[in-house]
Amino acid sequence: MTTAGRDDAAVSRFIERFASALVEAGIPRMPARVFTALMSSDSGRLTAAELAEQLRVSPAAISGAVRYLGQVNLVTREREPGSRRDHYQVHDNVWYEAILRRDQILHRWESILREGLTALGPATPAGVRVNVTLEFFEFLQRELPAVLARWREYQAERREHQASRP
Repeated sequence: MTTAGRDDAAVSRFIERFASALVEAGIPRMPARVFTALMSSDSGRLTAAELAEQLRVSPAAISGAVRYLGQVNLVTREREPGSRRDHYQVHDNVWYEAILRRDQILHRWESILREGLTALGPATPAGVRVNVTLEFFEFLQRELPAVLARWREYQAERREHQASRP
């Protein structure tokens, strides 16, 4: 046992296993490993050097990974005043925040799909396929706000319950 009473080998196994699951879902391997390493740190915040050491990779690999994670809004970069080192951070509500940002992407995709539907013709096999995709995204847009509201309620109830424990 080392860091905060944790078994570093078990933590490394967790990082690799969860990163593999993220890779299966379409996230590139190195960003998945970096994201999981950040989630696994108590602070949720590490420097590139700390990430490189923990994952046993080059700083260049970390640089590319955090660039990708920043683009998909899973990690933020912060610099302490007077420091030259960047810290990369994953927030506790990272998935909630990422889903909120996806709303903008869905709007853009819907607009492009409508253009495609006009270009392809709604009665063609391709047009039908594009229309089903458009309908799915429209459905998500209608349902997502209620799902996110239920999540906020659930979290508030859990915090209340935990606060009331002796």
